Amino acid sequence: MRPLPNKDNETPVYLKLASSLVALIATVYILYVLRETIIPLAFSILLAILLHPVCAWLEVRKVPRIGAILLSILALFTVIVILVYVVSMQIGSFAEELPRITEKAEAILDETLTMGERYLNISRTQQVSEAKKYLINALSEGRAVLLNTLVTTTGAISTFVLIPLYIFFFLLYRDFFRMFVHKAIRSVPNEELNMLLKKIYEVIQSYLSGLFLVILIVGVLNSIGLLILGVPHAIFFGFLAGFLILIPYIGILIGSILPALLAIVTMDSPWYAVGVIGVMSFVQFLEGNLITPHIVGSKVSVNPLAAIVALFLGGQLWGLSGLILALPVTAILKVIMDAVPSLEPYGFLLGEPVHEVAEEKADMAREQAATKEFKKKPYRRHRNRPKKKPEGDVPPAPAG
Repeated sequence: MRPLPNKDNETPVYLKLASSLVALIATVYILYVLRETIIPLAFSILLAILLHPVCAWLEVRKVPRIGAILLSILALFTVIVILVYVVSMQIGSFAEELPRITEKAEAILDETLTMGERYLNISRTQQVSEAKKYLINALSEGRAVLLNTLVTTTGAISTFVLIPLYIFFFLLYRDFFRMFVHKAIRSVPNEELNMLLKKIYEVIQSYLSGLFLVILIVGVLNSIGLLILGVPHAIFFGFLAGFLILIPYIGILIGSILPALLAIVTMDSPWYAVGVIGVMSFVQFLEGNLITPHIVGSKVSVNPLAAIVALFLGGQLWGLSGLILALPVTAILKVIMDAVPSLEPYGFLLGEPVHEVAEEKADMAREQAATKEFKKKPYRRHRNRPKKKPEGDVPPAPAG
């Protein structure tokens, strides 16, 4: 049986689908196998785009490009060192309270065993043996996960040392890379290609700069709420939950577990833990519906369903790094899909419904207005055409 060609008598549709599927599988396999090299490169590109305005500002003030790049990288890593120092100080002060926390945890455990013995008719010995069994199983499973994480982290740290070097060369050769893109994609006019690159740059810049501001605002709000509740180390846990926004949608929920457990152990009533979860949930609601949309804006317009699917896929592919990179990579893919006619429906699928429908309605309104204007003044279609001469008018012959 002969394969059915498409309307343009080109390659059959199912062969195109099969080749696209094979290319997708090969791409995912390469991304997984080479993750220890690709992940630092991805972070380096994002950080280079983040530092580009600082570098360009220094270059405008007559600082040589190499010096501007070195100063930008030095400023970035100075901020990182300060943050690490502050976090280590907070962890040190938190460790000083471990004996008191352990004592309170033992009292809570004793009360729990007493309640189980009184209301469930389960002896303490049976409760302890069951708890030991589940604890041993959890430790055995956790040990394998921990070893795998340590191996992965060790390999990642050895390659993450190269991130400053990658950032340096990405900033130094940025014009060279732009020329490479122009030469590699000759089918697209340079003006359109520059617009696409500018839009990708704006998406990443808007996402990264807005993300740091959102982290600051969310950290302050979390800290205020925990201070009102009287939770120890409120500022540390508030900004920890703020930094976990790097893992969209679920990061701040993970960050609420530690202060909730601390409230259970250190406070007089378990309602404080409920209050901690309530404060964190309220701040997350504000972050998702008010803070991030107004700060990051509509440039990173990826709908929540696509973002959640991207998170799971990124986590399965690259672990924690994949969770952090999932949203900016998805936003970049959407920009590229919107620019390619054959992929535009998929870009529409990734976008926020309200934003995409509004753009579609605006485009339709512009087309209708242009059509209406065209029909309103039909003489424009003929004003540039030469007028026909009457058939009876014959020009006189030249005199001989």
